[in-house]
Parts: sequence; C-alpha cells; structure tokens
Amino acid sequence: MDPSSIEAPPMESKTCVTKEQDLECGLTTNALFVNDTVHTLSWENLSVHVEDRKSKTPKAILSSTFGHVEPGKVLALMGPSGCGKTTMLNALAHRLVSTKMKLTGTIHVNGQSTTASKLSNVARYVEQEDALVGSLTVKETVDFGARLALSQSISKTERNQRVHDALQSFGILEQADSVIGTPLRKGISGGQKKRVSVASQLVTSPKILFLDEPTSGLDSAASREVMSYITSLAKELNLVVVISIHQPSTTTFELLDQIMLLSAGKTCFFGPRGDLESYFDTIGYPIPLHTNPAEFLLDLVNVDFAKDRSAAKEHLEKIHNTWATSSKSQNVNREVLSLSQNNTGTLQVENTSRPNMATVTWTLLHRAFIKSYRDMIAYQIRIAMYTALAIMMGTVWLRLPYEQTSIQTWINAIFFSGAFMSFMAVAYIPAYVEDLQMFRKERANGLYGPFPFMLANFLIGMPYLFLITFLFSVIAYWLANFRPSAGGFWMFTLYLFLDLLAAEGLVILVTSIMPIFVVALAVTAFANGLWMCVGGFLVPPGTLNVFWKYVFHYIDYQAWVTEGLIINQFKTTIYDCALGSNGSYNCMYPSDLMSEGKIRGTVVVDAYRYSSNDTHGKLIGIMVGIIVAYRVFGFGVLVLKRY
Repeated sequence: MDPSSIEAPPMESKTCVTKEQDLECGLTTNALFVNDTVHTLSWENLSVHVEDRKSKTPKAILSSTFGHVEPGKVLALMGPSGCGKTTMLNALAHRLVSTKMKLTGTIHVNGQSTTASKLSNVARYVEQEDALVGSLTVKETVDFGARLALSQSISKTERNQRVHDALQSFGILEQADSVIGTPLRKGISGGQKKRVSVASQLVTSPKILFLDEPTSGLDSAASREVMSYITSLAKELNLVVVISIHQPSTTTFELLDQIMLLSAGKTCFFGPRGDLESYFDTIGYPIPLHTNPAEFLLDLVNVDFAKDRSAAKEHLEKIHNTWATSSKSQNVNREVLSLSQNNTGTLQVENTSRPNMATVTWTLLHRAFIKSYRDMIAYQIRIAMYTALAIMMGTVWLRLPYEQTSIQTWINAIFFSGAFMSFMAVAYIPAYVEDLQMFRKERANGLYGPFPFMLANFLIGMPYLFLITFLFSVIAYWLANFRPSAGGFWMFTLYLFLDLLAAEGLVILVTSIMPIFVVALAVTAFANGLWMCVGGFLVPPGTLNVFWKYVFHYIDYQAWVTEGLIINQFKTTIYDCALGSNGSYNCMYPSDLMSEGKIRGTVVVDAYRYSSNDTHGKLIGIMVGIIVAYRVFGFGVLVLKRY
C-alpha cells in the first residue's frame, strides 16, 4: 500500500497556509483521539539508583518522589542541568536508558500499578530530537507510525481515516505531501516537524504523552508557541501530558499547569503553578516582582556555580527538608496514596494486539524502500561513486595483455577491486545512523525489536548492493580485459557482491556499537586498513607475522575475496613469457609450459601461497559465514545495548 494513496472523506480542517504560520494554527478536536480512559497518572516513592563506578555502591540520582497529574493538565519537570528531570521523565515512561539504573517505587495509572508493557499500550514518548526519516512525506510518516503500532484488527480504511484525522487535527493537512527534509532536500519547518513527531505518536490514540525538552533549540517566541500548542492539545484531547523543560520564558512558564521542581534528584516543590509564589513566600524565598519565576527558582536551587559549595549545599538541603516536612508535601503524599488505594476506573485499552513479526518486517521494508530510492545519500550517490570508480579502474588497467609483464598488474587490479569496493562502503554510515535513530525511538515505544529491524535492513540492501556490484563489474571487468568468459564475469561479480555485503555488515556492526558518524567512520576506515594489511596481498600469508595471521588474517573477508578473484583469473589462463636476447624464453614463473614460452596461471596462485585446489564453493561458504557473523553480532549489539 502506497501511503500517498490514503483517502478520506473531505472534512473541515484548520490548516496552516505558510510555514511562518505553522505554530499559530489551532487544534481541531477529533473524538477519535480524546482520552476517556486514563483518569490519573501517579507515582509513589519513585527512586532511581545507579552503581557508582569507584565505590561500587548505589548512588541515588532520583530520590523518593511523589506526584500525580490528571487529564487535561501539563506537568512540567523543571530544574538545573543534572537535577534528574530527564531521569524522572524516563522513569515515569519506563524508559531508563541503562541496565545499571535501578528503579524502585510504583507508578500507577488509574490507581493500578503499571509496567512498561502495560504503559506502552496507552502512552507515547516524543524525543527531544525529531527522529524522523527525512525522505518521507508528512503523510507517510504518520501512516507508518500507525501501521507499526495499531492493532491488526483495525481495517485499512479505518487506519487511513485515523491518519487523515491526525493530519487535520494538527493543522498539517496542507503539508501532507511535503517531505520532512534531508541535507540535500529542503523540507518542512522546525515547528511543523515537532507537530509531525507528536502526530505520528497521537495517531495511535495514546492517553498519556511524554515530551522531552519540546522547546529545545527554539527561541523564546517559538518556545511559547510550541508550549501553547501542547497545552491546547492536552485540554482539547483530555490528555495526560508530562514534559521536561529547562528554563522557560515568563510567558511560556505561565502556560504550564503543574510544576515539579527538582534539584540533586530531590523534590523542591510539586503542585499547581499558581501555588509556587505563595509556597516560596512562606519558606522565606519570595519571588521578586518583574522577575521570571522559572529563572529565579533555577538560580535558587542550583549549586553548581556557587563560590561557597558547602554553604550552597546546606542551603539546598534546607529547601529539600522544608519541602519534605511541609503540609503541602504531606497532602501530595496522601493524595497519591489515596489514588493507589482507590482505583479511579478500570484501564480500558483499545488496541492490545500489536502487528505480528511478518507485518512489522514488511512495514519496515516498505518504509526503507521509499527511503532508498528517494534519499540520494542512501544508495544513489553510492551507485554514482562506484560507477565512477569502475570507469577509473577500467581505463587505468585498460585492456591488459596476457603477458608475464602484466601478471603483477593483474594482481594489483584484483586487489584494488576488492579493497576499494569494501572501503567505500563507509558511505552507508549516514543513512544507517538515521535508521538507528528511528529504531531507538520506536523500540523505546514498544513497537518492535532488533530482529525485524535488522532483517528489513539486510533485505532492502541486497538488491541495491547487487546493482552496484553488477554495474562496477560490467564496466571494469571488460575494460580491463579480465578472463573473457561468462563464468569468469559472474564469479567476479559474485565475489565483489559478497565483499560489499561483508563490508556493509562491518559498517552495521561498528555503527551499532558507536552510532556517531565521525567515530563510526574512523573505526570502519581503520578496520578496512587493517584488512588490507593482513589480507595476503601486501604481505603474502606465508611470511605474515604469526600474530596478524592467526588473529586477523583468517577472519579478513578481503583476504578470501582476493584469493577467490586470483583463482578465478589465473586458474585457467596462460601467459606469454618474455623472449630473451639469445632467442630463449625468460619465464618469471617456472611451469610445465616453460619450454613453449608460456606460464600456466596456477603457478601464480601457488606463488601467493594460495591453493589452486581450493574451490569457489569453499571460499564462498567462508564469505557467507563472515557476512552472517557480522549481522549476528550487529543484532546482538542492538539486543544488549540500551541507547
């Protein structure tokens, strides 16, 4: 199904005419997205500990927090950098990013204790960074979000209607066919991207919405408009909304319903925004007139830049203790305990049946296919790059003669083909980093795991990698005058195809471990340089240092490709010896054809310490094993690693 074919009955919509107006558009209420099942979100004695590396003892980064938020309200988690607000948000969403973090306490929805799997049915999390596929359109982005999350019992027609309604409700219907935007193609504005991020989560009708730093990177005016939109969203759709926010402007601060002020992992205040001034007045810290309350409070509880650190810590501890013993804090604790003891209604989950593995894999394949032919960085630039490389190689090694003086030149050409085919696979890193960002977001929201992601990535890449290899071989093989036979050509193509599959597997593994472009590029380039050194061309395997030989040579896919290509070229070919001044033949490689002034190609294979008895089946089997190993290790990294 092509997302561009989504149709829906015409409905009155409130859309944006220009990008500059995108944050001024109102929200069109749609009953489909209104929350009528989640009545409260509360947490009791919530703490997060992490093991200290030096002392090996648990260190509290969030301590004994209580609170609750009702539908239609926006709770803002505030505090200085390192105060624990992001940890608090992730804890409430059951998204702690490290296995070393231990969560204690209880999170309740409608008074019922909840788990990550239960919460994922009613809640969605919007990342601080807009993790979107830049080559997809707005409509496709929301549609794929629906396809990955909605129950299989929902029909295609109903899903299409949901997508249409979501686009309409968020004021982005007129931008439905606009691409999100890539480095090479301009797309929608930053405010519209934020709306698309929320819409792609809201299309599944969540009742609770978590947003991490929704105003990050925006100026004060844009921040106010974004927050105005989020508060309108909460009220119109009766959603429970929890956000983390650093230092809002005065006008943005006034839009918030509830405030949870944190410092050093402990609560300094929790309650309605309107109660802040009176509370801090009471404890001896009045908020000055004509001062941004958020700025004043952050300065009040921030000890990082204090000249007298010990005095500042005593001051902060006093604020913590004052809150913990205050009547307001006791009231909050009693309300939370009351909510946990008296269920406010059975939690009705509309869609508990997620798409099965096959459906998820097919959806990811469809999305990857759209990206692959639209995003020039993914494959188009690589196709052009390898084609240019083939033309260069074919014209440099142009029509090599079958003479002994060309034997080393042939081997150089073989080495160049395999080594640079794999080395240039680093061009795939940017596209895979973007894929990883989407995977991280969607996995955290409970949509799918590493297996369908890795499988879809492998399957979508195979035809493109084969096309790259075929185009390279068609040009370079015949221009250079490699063994002129169909069998030789297809074996040459097969080895280079396996070489590229292995190289891309290496890219996947390294980038999965270190999903930072510059780092992944450096490590992958280093690994390819290592493979070139120990592959058997620069230093023959027979004279290679035993450490490099037994530790790296046998797992070097370039080594097996080089051996296979040398056997493919030399096993059945014969070369002319040079004729000496005395009329006798001067053969560089002695063979049984020396008397005829010929060199049998098998002796060249033997000279490089390869065995001319090795079969292509054996070498291809080893290559397939290396390819599978890279993918399995890459899968294992994604299973074990929590971003």
